[in-house]
Amino acid sequence: MRIKISLIICLCIFCVGICRAVGNMPGKNVTIITIDNSSPRIRYGAEKLAEKLKAYGYKVRTVHQLTVAGNTISIGLLNDAIIKKAFAFNHIHFSKTPGKEGFSISSANNNIVIAGADNSGVLYGCLELADKIRAGGSLPKQINISDQPEMVLRGACIGIQKPELLPGRGTYEYPYTPENFPWFYDKALWLRYLDSLAENRMNSLYLWSGHPFASLVKVKDYPYALEVDEATYDKNVEMYNFLTREADKRGIWIIQGFYNIIVSKPFAEKNHLKTQDRNRHIVPIIADYTRKSIAAFVQKYPNVGLLVTLGEAMEGVGQDDIDWFTKTIIPGVKDGLHALGRTDEPPIVLRAHDTDAPSDMKYAKPLYRNLYTMIKYNGEALTTYTPHGPWAQLHQKLSKLGPVEIENVHILANLEPFRYGSDDFIQKSVQAMHNTDESNGIHIYPQASYWDWPYSADNTSTRLLEMDRDWIWYKEWARYAWNCHRDRSDEVKYWSQQLANKYGCNNEQGKDILTAYEQSGEISPKILRRFGITDGNRQTMTLGMTMNQLVDPEKYGLFSLLYNSEGPEGEMLSEYAAKEWKHELHTGETPVQVMHDIIAEGDASVKAIDNASSGITEDKQEFNRLKNDMYCYNAMANSYAHKAAAALLVLRYKYSNDITDLDKALPELQTSLAYYQQLADLTKNSYLYANSMQTKQRKIPLGGNDGKNKTWAELLPYYQKELDNFKRNIDSLKSSQATANQAQKIQLTDAVVSISDESFYKLTAGEQVYTDSAGIIKNVAPELSGLKGIKFSKADQEKNGTSIKFSNSKPVKVLVGYFASKNAQYLQEPQLETDASANDYGQADVKISNAIQIEGLPPVNIHTYSFKPGDNVLTLGKGACVILGIVNDSENIPVYDAGLSNEGNIRDMRWLFN
Repeated sequence: MRIKISLIICLCIFCVGICRAVGNMPGKNVTIITIDNSSPRIRYGAEKLAEKLKAYGYKVRTVHQLTVAGNTISIGLLNDAIIKKAFAFNHIHFSKTPGKEGFSISSANNNIVIAGADNSGVLYGCLELADKIRAGGSLPKQINISDQPEMVLRGACIGIQKPELLPGRGTYEYPYTPENFPWFYDKALWLRYLDSLAENRMNSLYLWSGHPFASLVKVKDYPYALEVDEATYDKNVEMYNFLTREADKRGIWIIQGFYNIIVSKPFAEKNHLKTQDRNRHIVPIIADYTRKSIAAFVQKYPNVGLLVTLGEAMEGVGQDDIDWFTKTIIPGVKDGLHALGRTDEPPIVLRAHDTDAPSDMKYAKPLYRNLYTMIKYNGEALTTYTPHGPWAQLHQKLSKLGPVEIENVHILANLEPFRYGSDDFIQKSVQAMHNTDESNGIHIYPQASYWDWPYSADNTSTRLLEMDRDWIWYKEWARYAWNCHRDRSDEVKYWSQQLANKYGCNNEQGKDILTAYEQSGEISPKILRRFGITDGNRQTMTLGMTMNQLVDPEKYGLFSLLYNSEGPEGEMLSEYAAKEWKHELHTGETPVQVMHDIIAEGDASVKAIDNASSGITEDKQEFNRLKNDMYCYNAMANSYAHKAAAALLVLRYKYSNDITDLDKALPELQTSLAYYQQLADLTKNSYLYANSMQTKQRKIPLGGNDGKNKTWAELLPYYQKELDNFKRNIDSLKSSQATANQAQKIQLTDAVVSISDESFYKLTAGEQVYTDSAGIIKNVAPELSGLKGIKFSKADQEKNGTSIKFSNSKPVKVLVGYFASKNAQYLQEPQLETDASANDYGQADVKISNAIQIEGLPPVNIHTYSFKPGDNVLTLGKGACVILGIVNDSENIPVYDAGLSNEGNIRDMRWLFN
């Protein structure tokens, strides 16, 4: 026994000796050489490189002078003396000097030199060498590369937002408090996130908030405007300084976003104002408060940028936007810079959302030269890598107006919550940003759960972090923001290896996973761009659509850019049906083509993920969640395809009046529902929700009021009822009572309200709707006949807008008629794409379209505004409209197309699914 123990001890000593010998082998000893006073970015890069070397068995020491030869890594700027000496000592030369954020890594005589054009370039050079070590398992024997990014700005964003509105507050109004955002105060979480950005070579981070100033600065002239207590304010300042300091160390520029015009709640209450009012003109005290808030912010956080959203919280395009930018925001920035004694102009990023950005730039540039622009890539979705039309033209125009034009991959309302990692789609999208949109910056939203960050929607015992779950989303966009011209075959190999490493399988199975990502990655973009209502986050595409929305999307506020800019040239369902009936040739991508495509792609994604399953040895739980997502994509694709096929047959029936078309549609709708049942089953235990914004701004397929209608299980009964109604109404068509069943008799009556100083007219043929314009009624939808409308001056509406004061003892609805025209003289219909307050009164949806025929004027669509009992004011923006009456809120207003226009009647199909 003693002999055995002695032998074991000897063996242990021998093994330790071998290990020490290996550790002391010349090839495993590395000396990192930096200058003594390196910048924080260079020190961070050197530390990350040292960590990677140690992880692969190297013994690392750091010195600050070039005193040793062999197994050294010299790190610094191109012009640092220590780098010049290292080049000379090792006889290193390179033909191309790297530019901004660029680096060169060269080796000779077992020595490596990392030289950067600037501090960020050195940092990226260190991270690149660390990646080479991880890929090869050791320091490369020979290396000679130079590289620099193609996109000037490469950023991600975090919303300081929540899924629901806070009590008594409007959209985007979320003070920075531990109760609202406990994660904001988690330094370890921030460091993880910032490290991930640095690893992906991202150089900017945008924090989106409605009015951050009242949580982050004190304004001397408005001390009461602060909306957090003193202790929280001190925490916020400390956290914000920590965040900006740590971000800068990693080469990341923090940019604070804010909306206009929003003020803090205590400021609003003190001055008897609303926190935000889209139709309010600029008020001097609000302008003064905002200017001084911006100045205070610039003084307190001089290295933080500003992202300006002029639109949405103030009336869209117009002189107010220009005045607010040039007389409030820019002067506020300049006041802050002046107080700091600075004469430079740090960039201000102007977001081209709900504003005329070219006009804003025209008037702002003489005052402030360093202006960047930002514009959404595919709206609030991901739909295409072939942008064209007016939206692409606006991108091109903006790219010529400033040094940097940033593509904002925004919200992704058609992707959440399922995983997305289509590398091919993303690479082509970044190429389109360069080649078509002519941009040189990129800004990436979280792939899903923006409103619920930092968590994903997955139903797990411990909430998954979105940045971990969607690692491939960030890595793909970042890789192509750096260089989008990489060889495609090489990229397939690269990503196959990345996925094989993550899931512990071989490269062929890694390629299968990539195939699943890429096949499924075509499904959501194609569905939205051919069948959708909008590219905005009012539509949760993965929850499906109703038959009425597919058959008559105009009734639900069809967003035209989705079809004329954000996809390849092609046809909508209604266009396809009309051409089929007329035997005309089709153009571009057709709905039928997409139906076939998405079914094939869903099937291919499932087959590919199944092929990979047997080889998975690492992170099996996450792989199973990814696999379930592929099955979800497949079920969703089939559900949409068969429902769209049913919709085409219903549209054909509008022309044919042949009931056999409806009979053919029925089995398609039944098949669609069966696949939707699969989708509900697949998501029932795997997801908490489909959409992370759970407010009344969500409208399609159904309203999201009070956090409802956010899961597939909730939607399933609605789609079942839709099918049941369709069956019943087909039967009714075959009966003698068909005509009676089609008509729903409703007669609206005036509510009891008190209105002073207004003139009225009766909704009947021959009546005049304006005090100063002919506007004679020719025809009225029967439900409206006899109501008492309110008469205004059309010219005054166009110049000043419309305002009505009234008192009511019961809840009421005001019927507002919007002219179906984009002409600037008319008030534009509520649009949630550009106005987050566009459903505060339940006004977002059209109730009766083409409801009144007025001589010489466009068709009229009715929206309703609901008011509680009391003294009320309805304020509308500039532009002509008609006020058609006030009815009790309990009145059932039908949703349909009355077909009244000067161009002819439209056949009403509403009853088929009701």
